[in-house]
Amino acid sequence: MIITKEMGIGAVVSQYPKTVEIFRNYGMGCFGCAAARFENIAQGAQAHGIDIDALIADLNKIV
Repeated sequence: MIITKEMGIGAVVSQYPKTVEIFRNYGMGCFGCAAARFENIAQGAQAHGIDIDALIADLNKIV
């Protein structure tokens, strides 16, 4: 596993641009918002009511 739930959303998108599509598919398309710069994936997923394990699995599939 390359991407973990503790990683920052902004850092993941910056390092793995293909993940933008996965985040958007899960309803997490607000990369311009301040929270995306400071939240980790788990925090963002929780705020949006998203299954973190499914999100992480899909993110790792694309990278």
